[in-house]
Formats: sequence, C-alpha cells, structure tokens
Amino acid sequence: MPHEPQPQAPDELDAEAVRTWSSLALAALGRAREDIDAINVYPVADADTGTNLYLTAESADRGLAEAFPGVTDGTGTTSLAEAVRAWAHGALVGARGNSGTILAQLLRGVADVLGAEQPDPAEHGGKDGRGTGGLLARALTRAAEEAYAAVAHPVEGTMLTVAGAAARAGEAAGAAAGTAVEVARAAYDGARAALAETPGQLAALSRAGVVDAGGCGLVVVFGALWQALSGQEPAAEPVRGRAVPVPQPQDPCAQEEDGPAYEVIYLLEATEAAVGELRERLDGLGDSLVVVGGDGLWNVHVHVDDPGAAVEAGVVAGRPYRIRITHFGDERRRARGERAQRAVVAVVPGEGLAGLCGEAGATPVLVRPGELPAAAELLDAVRRAHAREVVLLPGGAELRAAAAAAAEQARAEGVRVAVIPTRSAVQGLAALAVHDPEGSFDEDVVAMTAAAGATRYGELAVAERQSFTSAGICQAGDVLGLIDGDVAVIGSGLTETAEAVLDRMLGSGGELVTLVLGPDVPDAVAERLEAYVQHGHLAVDTVTYRGGRYSAPLLIGVE
Repeated sequence: MPHEPQPQAPDELDAEAVRTWSSLALAALGRAREDIDAINVYPVADADTGTNLYLTAESADRGLAEAFPGVTDGTGTTSLAEAVRAWAHGALVGARGNSGTILAQLLRGVADVLGAEQPDPAEHGGKDGRGTGGLLARALTRAAEEAYAAVAHPVEGTMLTVAGAAARAGEAAGAAAGTAVEVARAAYDGARAALAETPGQLAALSRAGVVDAGGCGLVVVFGALWQALSGQEPAAEPVRGRAVPVPQPQDPCAQEEDGPAYEVIYLLEATEAAVGELRERLDGLGDSLVVVGGDGLWNVHVHVDDPGAAVEAGVVAGRPYRIRITHFGDERRRARGERAQRAVVAVVPGEGLAGLCGEAGATPVLVRPGELPAAAELLDAVRRAHAREVVLLPGGAELRAAAAAAAEQARAEGVRVAVIPTRSAVQGLAALAVHDPEGSFDEDVVAMTAAAGATRYGELAVAERQSFTSAGICQAGDVLGLIDGDVAVIGSGLTETAEAVLDRMLGSGGELVTLVLGPDVPDAVAERLEAYVQHGHLAVDTVTYRGGRYSAPLLIGVE
C-alpha cells in the first residue's frame, strides 16, 4: 500500500521525512505527468518526460518502502542513512528516459550527503533545526554537482539548470543560518525562478513556447520537499506542468525529426574505470548520454542509430541487463496526438530481432538468456507504447504469467490489452507480419493469434552437460534440435542438425521458412539451409534474419 505522508516535526530531517518527501513527490508527479508530457520537446519530442519521471519516482518509492523497517538506528525506526540509500537505489534500478536517469543521480547525490553526515547541533548556533539546514543545503549542492557530471554534454535551459539554481538558493539560505524548512523553501523558489527562464536559454523551448519539461518535474520534487518539512502545500500552478504562463502553439511538439533513431537504456555491473571507457565509446556513437550510479552498479542511457553497438559497448565494459530499446519514430509521431490507437509490444531474445520489431512499429523488450523480464518490465513497455489498445507478444510459455499480470494492471489503467500466447520469437514475427493497426481490435487479435498458432517453431542449442532428453541421451557439446519446445534431434554439427529439424518440420507441409541466425553463425550456414529448403521443397520460400547478440544459435519458423 502507498505510504501515507505523516506530519513532521518542524525541521526534522530523518527517515520519516525522506519517506514523506518520496510519497508527496510521487503523488504530485502523478497529478502532473500528463501536463509535463504535453510540453516535452527536448531533447526528443516524444511526450514521455512526465511519465518517465513518475515511473522513476515510483521505483524509488518502492525501494524506500522495502527499507522499512530495515536497518535500525537503535530506536526501532529505519535510519536516515538507510532510507536515503534505499531511495536512491530504487531510483537507479528503475530510472526511465533521460529525465528519470538524471533524477536518479540527483537522489544519489542527496544520499551521498544525508547517508554519510549527521546534523551538527552546534552548526549556525546549534538549535531549532539549523544544523539540518546546513546538511540539506550540502545535499542539494552535491546532487546538482553529480547530475552535471553524469551528463556527457550538459545543456543549460534543462532540468540541470533548475537543479543548479535550486542548490545555489538552498546553499545561500544555509549559509545564512537557515533552518531545513528555509533551505527547502529557498531551493523550491530558486527552481521555480530558473524554470521560468528556460525558454530564453534553449531554442527548442523558445520555438515551442514552453518551459523545460524535465525542469518542470524537478520543481514538483522540490515542492514536495518543502511540503514534507513544512506541512504547507505548494501553490497549484507550479506542480501542474506549465509553471509559467507562456503562449502555446497549436502543435507544441512540432520540430525537425532528426537525431538518432533509438533510445537505449540498461543497468550495468562494471568498475568505475570500465565505465569511464564506456562513456567515451558511447559518446562517439550518439547523443543524450547519461551514465549514473556508482559502487559497481550503473544506469546507462543514450540515443543512438545503432542500438546493438551501444549494448555491445556495455558488454565490453561489464555485465549489462534489463536492456530496453525504444524506437523514436513512432514516439515522435505519437507526440503529435494524445495517444496512438493501437500498438504491439514484443518480447524478443536478440538485438537484431529488437531492431527488426522496432522498425515494424512494435515496442521491443530485449531479454538475455536466463534473465526473463518481470511483470513490471512488461507493464513499463505497455506504458511506453502510449496506446489505447496494446497487443502483447510474450514470446515464451515461461512469460505467460508475467504477461497476464502486466496486462491486468494495464487494463486497470484504462488500456485495452490482449496477450497472444506466442511461445517463440518466430511466432511473434508471424503475428507481427499480419498486424493491421487500421482494422478492429478484435479482428486484429484474431488474425495475429491465428498466424502465431499456424507457425511451428524450432530452435538449435548446444548441450552444456550430459542429460536425458526426449530424443535420447546427449553429451556436452552436442547440438540439440528442438521442435515446439521438445528435443527432436541430437547432432554433432549445426548445419546437419538444422537440416534434420527442417525435414521434420516441413514433413507436415509449409509455405514459408523463417531462419533467425545467432551472432556467431556464419552467412554460409544460412545460404546452405536456404539451398537445402529450395532443393527439397520447391514451393517453399525462405526468409533469413540476424538475431544479433543474445539470440539462440538458430531459430526456425515454418508457416
């Protein structure tokens, strides 16, 4: 259950104050998210800044809730240090988009100070919360410094500008012996004033006649801080998205559709030295690069034309996971309207397949072997699709429960969702091939379900150890040919085993063979298999795709 904000003692800066701040910020961002989405024009006019900030704050609040009643400070309550660290960690692992990633680093900066220092009762005369005022001012300053450092090429007129102005105002109040409430109020006022100036600092905002969307969300967060410490609710106008009365054109998101085509986000386990090299490599691949985190765990965000190269850079640096790739083409088009009518979300095991689905208009969810997405990740993809109707292709029987849970939650949020029980990526491709976004929802779902159901699927894998299978005993290193999920062939070579699998699958007929090659399979294998099909089945066509990193050695579909 959501935490109910509790009344705070004046200037008390403890774990409960942090918890109240988190709850108030989440509620306020929830109210403001649609208005903030509507003015989102920079760095990409994809109308999701408010949503990304809200989802990041939601993850942070969930991480904080899990810390109660965590490590205690001797009085039976969670310590301030434990609370702020859990809050920042929750934001880091759940950060969404450019704005959410920066917000996560801001919270980390706050945690770096509040989690390490204690209020000094002797500071500024030592009474009535003045020690906590200085501590809060230092935390806000550290937050702004770390946020600027996390962005490869900081731009003024953005939420970085708002964070910096808030920190300077808070620092001035703290230096003047201000209490925590006075520091929070100064930071809030400084953020509001800076937000009003953003259209004059960034040409994209000036052309659209709007303030910065990320900065608008940050004003909401600072307003929640002041409310948590003072008990006074901020004025309504600054927390509703349009913080200043600026003229609004009929199409505030109209701008040139240039820039990289994909947004890539992933968590990364790596050393700080490796992350330094990763920053340089990603900076050469695209823009909007933000890398936040520390202590071995990082959140990487970048806009690129080659998502595979961005993920590959993460593989070189360490262990990337929870990889999300979003194609901006549909996002930019959807930004011109409130929501798309219908979208497809497809779970795929491979970068190449993710790119293929993205080009076809679907929102891909990229998975690594052995790391299945949770319901929350599928729900996030449904939300990112920005559609009234969503067709969800889970791509595996083991994901049906997670897909059903995500669909149920999305329906509660007003989205019509249908889950097509695809058990393989090739079934998803078949369903996507007949997808008709202009037809009725029910007819589209029926056609996609029929196409998926009519596609037999095969897969080749390499046995890791000796084991019993439905086709007999296999040894480590044997090539296993699976048909519809069961081992049907045990062979010694990839090509020979694939031919045996194709013979069995085509024995009951078929018109089209789909081959999805893994990253290490040479083109010669595809050429040989295409020739093999053509020689034995003249009426059968063959289409070949590259699955990319994380895909199986070979996927086969027969329709």
